[in-house]
Amino acid sequence: MTEYRVSARRIDSHGGLALAKDAEVVLDTDMAGRRDAMNPVELLLSALAACMLKGIERLTPMLLFRFEGAEVHLEAIRQDAPPKLTLIRYQITLDSNETDKRLDLLHRNILKYGTISNTLAGAVPLEGTLTRKV
Repeated sequence: MTEYRVSARRIDSHGGLALAKDAEVVLDTDMAGRRDAMNPVELLLSALAACMLKGIERLTPMLLFRFEGAEVHLEAIRQDAPPKLTLIRYQITLDSNETDKRLDLLHRNILKYGTISNTLAGAVPLEGTLTRKV
């Protein structure tokens, strides 16, 4: 079993700071929002994007999959009452000459073996595609 640890503290009424290992992330906790930090939903989407990118890095050597670059774009739909996310959409784009069948294989494995994607999929629908960069 693997354990993860993050601590966070309030800086002031505009933000906080999350700490893990030697990394720091500024948190947007301002009721009016702030442009220089991510709010909780953006942090959640960032975690999913990082999970997908890490999955690509982990899976491509095993699948002997060739690619030059990868991007992930995400959006979430939030309802107000009660406040919760009702849908997360994603688009993974790879710069690769692999076949469509191989792209589909990688996509399925990214979702199957992703800690964050599996966790979120149990709470909110995830819809998305993996496509080749044109």
